[in-house]
Amino acid sequence: MTDVPRAAGADSGLRRAPVQRRSTERLERILDACAGLLDEGGYERLSTRAVAARAGVPIGSVYRFFSDKRALTDALAHRNLDEFLDRTAARLARPGTEPDWRTAVDILVDEYTAMKRTAPGFALVDFGVPGETNHDLADRLPALLGERLPVDAADPRLRLALVLAVETADAALQLAFRTDPSGDPGVIAETKTLIRAYLATVLDPPPTG
Repeated sequence: MTDVPRAAGADSGLRRAPVQRRSTERLERILDACAGLLDEGGYERLSTRAVAARAGVPIGSVYRFFSDKRALTDALAHRNLDEFLDRTAARLARPGTEPDWRTAVDILVDEYTAMKRTAPGFALVDFGVPGETNHDLADRLPALLGERLPVDAADPRLRLALVLAVETADAALQLAFRTDPSGDPGVIAETKTLIRAYLATVLDPPPTG
């Protein structure tokens, strides 16, 4: 993510969480409108009034959930992260998917690149501030990967390895989309190779004999 000012901290950007189904649906419309407007005009041209008009809601409904457009993009980034994890979990659960961590790495990269290409607003904000949300993603990976991880999920070395893997993949995939709007296939393939090779130093048992 570049060029979008971010709020301090890793909160969701919401002033209040919706309680009723109607409020939840309205919030989703607001975030969908935000995503579409980001794709069309970028962050500088985004405004809460434009979001309200696109979502078909009163401006007060936007301010009920968000203090400003920065909070809107924070919430969109957090929704992107949740959707990414849901999509990855669904892929991992498909019948016939290999139950190993290397397959999981490939699926994680594939789902990220798919969202980068197709999810509204994702190309600009993806998961938010790398220094914050990359750590959030790393913290959530052990639960996502489950038994695919051959080491104790509480091992501090695993946590460090996942943070480094996420940070490295983020930088490499940003490069892939900087050189090709659709994502350079060669860079994407090499990203998978790079992450698998590094994680093998932590996740694979040492050679014997």
